Amino acid sequence: MSRPVAVHRCRFVDYTPSPITALAFPPLPLPCLKGKKRERDSKDKFGTLGVGHANGNIDLLEWTAEEGEIQASQAWQVRKTLPGPCPSKVDSLAFTLRYPDIFPSDTVPSWSDLRLFSSGGGSELLEWDISRSCVRRTISSQGGAIWSIAANPASTLLALGCEDGSVRLLSLVADTLQHHRRFDRIKSRILSIAWGPPTPRPPKQRTAKKTDSGTDSDEDSDDDEDEWIDTWLVTGGSDSSLRKWDVATGRSTDRMGTDKMKGERTLVWTVGVLADGTIVSGDSLGTVKFWDSMTCTQTCSYPAHGADVLCLAIGPEGTSVFSSGVDQKIVLFSCVPTAPETSSVLPSAPARWIQSGSRRVHSHDVRCLAVWPPYSPIPPSYKRKPSANTTYIAPVLASGGLDMSIALTPALPASMTSSSIAPRVVNPLTTRVSTTFEDSYYRRIAYTAAICVSRRARLVASMHETGVNIWRVLGIPDSDVIVDGVDPSTDPETRTSWEKVLEMDLNVRTNLIASALSDDGRWLVVSDLYETKLFELSFNPAGLLKSSRVRTFASILENRITAQSSQNPVSTGGSSFTFTPDSSKLIMASAITSLILVIDLSSEAPTVLRTFNQHCNAGSITSGRVVRGINKSISDEESVGGIDSVAIMKMAVSPDGQWLATSDDLCRIFIFNLDSIQHHTTLPSLPLPPSVLVFLPDNPQILLAVLPNNTIHIFHVEHGEVPSWGREFNSRLPKQFLSAPDPVIGVAFEPLPSSSDDEMTGIAPPSTKPKEAIFWGSSWLCKLELDWEGKYTGQSRKRRRQTGPVAVGEMASERKLRMVTNYRPILALDFLGPGELVLVERPLADVLSKLPPAFFKPKYGQT
Repeated sequence: MSRPVAVHRCRFVDYTPSPITALAFPPLPLPCLKGKKRERDSKDKFGTLGVGHANGNIDLLEWTAEEGEIQASQAWQVRKTLPGPCPSKVDSLAFTLRYPDIFPSDTVPSWSDLRLFSSGGGSELLEWDISRSCVRRTISSQGGAIWSIAANPASTLLALGCEDGSVRLLSLVADTLQHHRRFDRIKSRILSIAWGPPTPRPPKQRTAKKTDSGTDSDEDSDDDEDEWIDTWLVTGGSDSSLRKWDVATGRSTDRMGTDKMKGERTLVWTVGVLADGTIVSGDSLGTVKFWDSMTCTQTCSYPAHGADVLCLAIGPEGTSVFSSGVDQKIVLFSCVPTAPETSSVLPSAPARWIQSGSRRVHSHDVRCLAVWPPYSPIPPSYKRKPSANTTYIAPVLASGGLDMSIALTPALPASMTSSSIAPRVVNPLTTRVSTTFEDSYYRRIAYTAAICVSRRARLVASMHETGVNIWRVLGIPDSDVIVDGVDPSTDPETRTSWEKVLEMDLNVRTNLIASALSDDGRWLVVSDLYETKLFELSFNPAGLLKSSRVRTFASILENRITAQSSQNPVSTGGSSFTFTPDSSKLIMASAITSLILVIDLSSEAPTVLRTFNQHCNAGSITSGRVVRGINKSISDEESVGGIDSVAIMKMAVSPDGQWLATSDDLCRIFIFNLDSIQHHTTLPSLPLPPSVLVFLPDNPQILLAVLPNNTIHIFHVEHGEVPSWGREFNSRLPKQFLSAPDPVIGVAFEPLPSSSDDEMTGIAPPSTKPKEAIFWGSSWLCKLELDWEGKYTGQSRKRRRQTGPVAVGEMASERKLRMVTNYRPILALDFLGPGELVLVERPLADVLSKLPPAFFKPKYGQT
């Protein structure tokens, strides 16, 4: 019989996630016009999803499927967070290709191929350094607040809609950022902006260039043939109108007026352009309108929403348009062909737009929409055709807003269900077979938080943008407190099961990015991108927690951390922290320089024992794989060099304090010996960066690395290899575990009861029982037994002779894994002691109660 566990269900943590204000996918390169190479369909890969928050942070999410796989139950998950300046916000996001002229047209861009821009309501445009997670450069709009940004399809120009009523173009050629042109000014704010379809350069211009310079090489002429020209763009303003602009002259050529209500101005919040020149707009009246760009007249109008339309998204085929806004409803518009009218003399349009469906997947305002694969408004003759007899991956619609979570919905156009592609359509989210927007199931990416648990001190720390709050979980009442089977502490009026002991608000340059709490509750470390702060905690006689900052800690780190280049100032910020089990050492991963620092806290002043720079060197990477032994000749005191795009993501210390494991975003895991304080080995590379690193308590030499797709990789850190019994471990995992909708966030092991506890309770220690581990995600938790002897009924004799752990439920026909879904969303889970578990959750209803009420329009006759 299993031992009962007391659960502290903590809902007192007042963590509030930041609303989602912007979503962006990277653009696909424009097709090659030379005709020398056949375009290959690249829709079997998924790009990075950028998520902007109201607190200024930007999350970068990556697809969790391994290479060669097209389906992933966990979809996109956060890989990196870019901390925003404090205070700041993100209103608009835009990805562009760094070198579009040399980028292959059949490839999905990765981080190193992209540039990321953001604006937050001020006059500054920010370009981000994705590899270092910091702002690369800023440029002023020279026109007041930036209301909207949009990059042209060729990724060579960036348009800004400004407060002063002008459109400004910035040049992005050759990885630069400088002002290129200013359009004529109008008496209206530019609230939204979209580029028209690009056109190939006319053949006459190419011929003229060749005759003018006859000595040009064939290469130059070929480059000219690949040029695309932007002829016009459209903007939405605050004066109840849309305007069409000529890019060459910078003048407004046409004006399209929208409806007005009670003499008030209508705000055109969002616009979009299709390949045939059709303009789509959404305004503050809740109306979605379609316009003809040639005549600049309205073709159809739909009052689809009860309040402001804040965002639009166009499907990858250009036959579907999605709109959403304040009324939380996502509306689908479809392009349907029309039969020609024989009685009419005038030619009829070949297709028309209809409002075909709607769904409500959010509980508050929807601020942004994005579709993968992204739509490119290029002529149909240049579009990539799906390969014959291959799978067709259904598009995915991403939406986000004030309810702080991203909803992913398969959005296959209904017209494709009756085409020849229908039998080959695959749902990448694995929610169900149906992939149309109306019938498919959506998947939600839950919000997470940085929560630290101190076991011995019974403290729970929650980090927010500029500070840390700490609570203390009180002990379970003794048997003499319980009278007549009733525990008085369960009475809400007299409950004393927890107390808030500390609330800190810090002076920081950026939002906080990492924090850690020692196991004995004596040390607290927090950091933004540029500075790490160390605090010593102590309880006074009155029971209040006091904190005193170690002022010399910043100067100690500055002496040991060297910047990667002399142009950047020295940063003492840390991206990850962890303490040893005895709380005598602090392990720090520097944020920008990617160094590992081992810091001794047992002396009077903190002392840096050693600095490791294994993560900074690119010599151990060859064709995406780790080459063992290539780093052993590198001295720790050498200057930091090599690749820029290294971010140390996870760290773990073994329960005996001997081993340290660190992982980065290049899928590398390094092992360090903390007894001798030296680099020990490099583990075999993984297909994805691990989301969890944890050592087994009863065998500290065994390391579990859990990937975002819930696969588990086992390593013997002393030998630096995968043990023989761990090579087939994933094939024995239950299917429910691998297909869980949320990735594994943490793994918890229950500590063994001491001999004194056993004498008091009379329960013998479970020495013969397999070790149990609790794996948990945002919306689920489960218990897996790790059996070191593998003595399960129904197994073959060959498997019985294995000496490795076997997961409960490995045989789907014999045993089914139980997934507990009573707690959601789970922010933290850990054991305080034997039979005592602390679980921190933050229900969505509690978060939404802090916000203004959502839009609700009552109908006549309904309450």
